[in-house]
Amino acid sequence: MARGNEGVQPNREELLQMGIRAAKAGNRDAARITFQQILSQDKRNERAMMWMAKIAETPAERKKWLNRVLTVNPENESARRALQKIAYKRSAKENRTLLIFGVVAGVMIVLGVVVVLVLFGLPR
Repeated sequence: MARGNEGVQPNREELLQMGIRAAKAGNRDAARITFQQILSQDKRNERAMMWMAKIAETPAERKKWLNRVLTVNPENESARRALQKIAYKRSAKENRTLLIFGVVAGVMIVLGVVVVLVLFGLPR
């Protein structure tokens, strides 16, 4: 007598594929639950961690998952590149902020000089 599929649990690869499909479909909650289920069985599953990084809600969470990948496999170039990209974006944002601050400060100094010259008269 043949047995049906009732009660058969999907294997880890099937779970991973389910999570990937959910993530690609934009269903982050279902994907997150699926990847967490995989990671509860296999704490060193790089692929599940990389997908957790991809669906992370914050840069800090993404960074945490990428660092976990590198802890498991220091040779993972995808995780390394993703962390470098995060650092570059942060650095670029900080540089833009400094540039804007510098421009604003420069304009304020020029305006201050103009106001002083107008109030106290131009030197002759």
